[in-house]
Amino acid sequence: MPVPDRLDLTLRLVRGSGRLGLAELAERLGVSEMTVRRDLDQLQEQGLVRRVRGGAVALDVPAEAAGFAVRERWSSAAKARLGRAAAELIEPGGTVLLDAGTTTAELAPHLIARAPLTVAVLSLQAAVRLADQPGIKLLIIGGESRAGERSLVGPLALSALDQLRFDTFVMSIGAVHPDLGWSEFDLDDAAVKRAALRRAGRTIVVADHTKLGVQAFARVAPLSAVDTFVTDGFEGATLAALQTAGVHVVQVEGERT
Repeated sequence: MPVPDRLDLTLRLVRGSGRLGLAELAERLGVSEMTVRRDLDQLQEQGLVRRVRGGAVALDVPAEAAGFAVRERWSSAAKARLGRAAAELIEPGGTVLLDAGTTTAELAPHLIARAPLTVAVLSLQAAVRLADQPGIKLLIIGGESRAGERSLVGPLALSALDQLRFDTFVMSIGAVHPDLGWSEFDLDDAAVKRAALRRAGRTIVVADHTKLGVQAFARVAPLSAVDTFVTDGFEGATLAALQTAGVHVVQVEGERT
């Protein structure tokens, strides 16, 4: 796993749990404890975690210091390839609900080539990328902008989703595991995803290889709730479980940077 992706996942795991030990992080990341120590040292230098004996604890840092902007800087070219591949699954003339996240933000500009489309967004980042684009009717789902992430969550977002119906929901995800299914690191994000799943004719999940085999804090849905999974991952147990659950897996190949 490339270092930027590993740092991303390490940070999300520590923030999702509050505190994690070296041994557990090494097991979940598939690397040595020495590698985990180096990564935690780097995250501590950035003020994102605090090293403690045997592991690390999450810090209560400003959201902008540990949210979308940080992960966007770490994201690899793979996310752009994933976004392009997922966008190609969207038929012109339909209605699309686009989830929040770094990968779906990369996907947003590729939807322009699939116009005409009605696109509702759960992300202010995606809204900026799609605003004033020819052939795109842009709807911004109401709600509270989650600090740092700029994802739209809360009662207003849930109420707005309840009034709408979409041909396709393009969902980002924090973790996918053979046993736990689809899960997220934030309760509010998980609640919005569950509501969106109920309002879509089909769901496409797009996520890079760092999400496979990972268990996050808040369960979103069983594997079978999703129709298609677009990834660059090759983690055998998770992909086998997805296929057994009837999920169509699209694997995007290419050099990871």
